[in-house]
Amino acid sequence: MALRFYNTLASKVEDFVPLHDMEVKMYVCGPTVYDYCHMGHARAYVVFDTIRRYLQYKGYKVTYVQNFTDVDDKILKRAAEQNVPPKELAEKFINAYFEDMDRLNILRADYYPRVSQNLPAIIDMIKALVDKGYAYVSDGSVYFSVDSMSEKVGALSHQSYDALKVGARVEVDERKRNPMDFALWKASKPGEIISWESPWGPGRPGWHIECSAMSMTTLGPNIDIHGGGLDLVFPHHESEIMQTEAYTGKPPFAKYWIHNGFLLVNKEKMSKSLGNFFLVRDVLKKFSPDTVRFFILNTHYQSPLDFNDQALEDASRGLERIKNAISGIEARIRSPLAGAASIPGVPERLSESKKRFEERMDDNLDTREALAEIFELTRDVNRWLAEGDMPADQWKEVLDLYGIYSDVLGIKWTGSMEDLFASELLQLIVDIRDAVRKKKDYETSDLIRKRLKELGITIEDSKEGTKIKRI
Repeated sequence: MALRFYNTLASKVEDFVPLHDMEVKMYVCGPTVYDYCHMGHARAYVVFDTIRRYLQYKGYKVTYVQNFTDVDDKILKRAAEQNVPPKELAEKFINAYFEDMDRLNILRADYYPRVSQNLPAIIDMIKALVDKGYAYVSDGSVYFSVDSMSEKVGALSHQSYDALKVGARVEVDERKRNPMDFALWKASKPGEIISWESPWGPGRPGWHIECSAMSMTTLGPNIDIHGGGLDLVFPHHESEIMQTEAYTGKPPFAKYWIHNGFLLVNKEKMSKSLGNFFLVRDVLKKFSPDTVRFFILNTHYQSPLDFNDQALEDASRGLERIKNAISGIEARIRSPLAGAASIPGVPERLSESKKRFEERMDDNLDTREALAEIFELTRDVNRWLAEGDMPADQWKEVLDLYGIYSDVLGIKWTGSMEDLFASELLQLIVDIRDAVRKKKDYETSDLIRKRLKELGITIEDSKEGTKIKRI
């Protein structure tokens, strides 16, 4: 099966054929850095990180760009409220972004362009659009004329020009020729604490033009994938198409537009006004990063994702099933049973699992079904562990397949170095318990078992040795 993605531009799932063989240019809209990242950010960036990982697994050379919007009305307002320079506020939340995303095992982008560092390119692009007649100057601001690219209106939302015009929430602005026109450059208002000089006077760029300029600066006039949340389809991404293609004259700006679905909280859209707004760092105080990532990927990226504690608890239990199986494999590799012989059909099952996993990922990144295949494999692994043993090198082949799945999905089945240290320490405690049992010191043995159970760990004594499980 060919790799396929749902392309919002075409309104259907299409075969993925990049502009240049085995090379992918990918731009994903980044956060406006005036606050800590919320779970909506986590979903988007986990999804596009997984797309990038899978493309790389398939052999593509991916150049991945994600911007930071560090110049914005919200940043200026928050900076004024906290009495700090806007640049300092933005820097604080950029650093916080990296802390949160690193914990979620999101690979660093190749480039992180910032608005504040790309003003010359943004101004040059606006100037060219004015010169070509696609934009106009009005009272120190510059607006893009939607009528000049009316054939591109609705390119992603697939609504008519008239329908969008009626439904658009646009403030009345006498400086605009058309209420649908959007700002490329905003003239400074009295008392604003940050601005840049331009041919039209002091001001700062509009939101839409920033992404177009930063994408072209890093990736050129045409890219393969442009990604973001479903809420960005209109007006942000449609505005990007209009202004970029007007500037370059080389459509399409992006060949594939991929959007992840909304994050819901108890079946309502996450919103500060509803009080159901969750920051990534707060969620990570209760659940592990791998659990959060597993939870996100256990729903298809286009579907709404309902965030609640019960769903995360379920994800945690599901993840533990896989981790327990892998712990069993690792134990067999360390201490294989005497006289172990190959279990028939294992190589064929591993090959079948890998094929099924790839088919489900190829089919519009169906991570939910890909995880279902990992659960199917885990059931077989648990049966192999219960019924017999294999030579260590054959167990290693099973472990290597889980390693492939880990690399693609970004989920660490075996944990970090700290987890490894904890695992070794736990094994030491179990070995001590085994030693005291051999001396028939059952009081100490039972005490160790009891204390481990209080920590969420059970130990089972069997003919094959002591087995460790997480509750």
